[in-house]
Amino acid sequence: MPLSRWAAALIAVVLAACSKSPERTVQDELSKGTGVVRLPAGTIELAAEWRVPENSHDIEIVGEPSTVVRFGPDFTGRALIVVDGARNVKIRGIRFEGNRAALERRIDMPPSGMPFSGHFTGNGVMVLRSTNVEISGLQFREFMGFPILATSVKGIKISGVAVEESGSRNFKGKNNTSGGILLEEGVDRFEVRDCTFKKILGNGIWTHSYHQSPRNFTGTIAGNTFEQVGRDAIQVGHANKVRVENNKGKFIGYPAEDVDVDGQAIPVAVDTGGKVDESIYTKNRFEEINGKCFDLDGFHDGEVSGNVCINRGGAADYPHGNLALVMNNTNPEMQSRNITIRDNVFDGTKFSAMFVIGSGHKITGNKMLHINKALCNEGSAKFQCGWSRNEPNLMQAGIFLGARAERMDVAADNTIEGNEIRGHKMSGRCVIASVGVVASRNRIGPNQCVDEDPN
Repeated sequence: MPLSRWAAALIAVVLAACSKSPERTVQDELSKGTGVVRLPAGTIELAAEWRVPENSHDIEIVGEPSTVVRFGPDFTGRALIVVDGARNVKIRGIRFEGNRAALERRIDMPPSGMPFSGHFTGNGVMVLRSTNVEISGLQFREFMGFPILATSVKGIKISGVAVEESGSRNFKGKNNTSGGILLEEGVDRFEVRDCTFKKILGNGIWTHSYHQSPRNFTGTIAGNTFEQVGRDAIQVGHANKVRVENNKGKFIGYPAEDVDVDGQAIPVAVDTGGKVDESIYTKNRFEEINGKCFDLDGFHDGEVSGNVCINRGGAADYPHGNLALVMNNTNPEMQSRNITIRDNVFDGTKFSAMFVIGSGHKITGNKMLHINKALCNEGSAKFQCGWSRNEPNLMQAGIFLGARAERMDVAADNTIEGNEIRGHKMSGRCVIASVGVVASRNRIGPNQCVDEDPN
């Protein structure tokens, strides 16, 4: 007996539903804009990004223990999951694979003024213009872009995320910043806690906004672990009220051949860029840093306290080695003012321990040990001690008081006392002032200055 037209249509609908791919099934669930979306067990290869549509709310995306989401060979899109204009979003318990070996392509950083979200592809989870987002328990491996990229998000918590072997290179074969977690363009109320990063080509965790963009506000970067990062473990860029605490890492600035020297991206354990104020970097510990421990470019009215940075090797082990802590003033809207630097341990620097500009700083109770492993200036031919011909003492002092960095800002009205400074000829080079700097305009001493073999 022939089927009725109604029965035939029903069977067609059922057969179509049964034959729907996991990729399409999940997208259909996401398109509802609310509720719990459970990813199926097993490996899912995507040909296009999963999208959480604008105005979605109270939506949760969760994986099974065996769920793996990865790029298919012909993938097109910005990221595996894109959340745009949603609120109250949770993403948890998913393993992502980036298939970097097959999909990686060389790409430079974006042109000035262009957000990274509009430039890099091969990302994991991209969150745009959304509110109250929680990302937890995700695993990322072999991504060529950013495993997590958040742009203009108000309220985002990232915890328990593991990232491994991620990031890509620029056209010169050096790292291009990618590989870690990026928060950009005015992210407000953010937390990145208890995450792990291993073998990252670019930055581990960073906030970034261009000079014309909204600053990032009110954040915490805490309890994260880094092992082998090619650029910065942490960079706080163009931000206000950020607390960086209890993070730890080793082998920052490795592999040395991936460092973007042409881009002047000397690796830093905790870096700063843009204008950063009312922020605290405290109780962090880093070992084996092929660069700087702290770069305070744009940092003012803040605190660096209770941190430990240790380099145990010789000068030759750190081809991009530098000072432990450097101040700078690239951003025209700030001056280096009122920084408290106390109770830190900087053990083993290739050159000097600190470069100081500006005023109102309190540098107290710090231990600077094994300073000037390069034996400047005696070792200048081998280790570039003559970095500045006009400043022969810059690389051989314990603390160097500068007259300018990017702009003029003479070191004056600073307190430098109660510090222990040990290293190559430190008894006579403990605190040295640049030409144009009057040392007596600063309160210096008493400090303990001791000659010690830095190696």
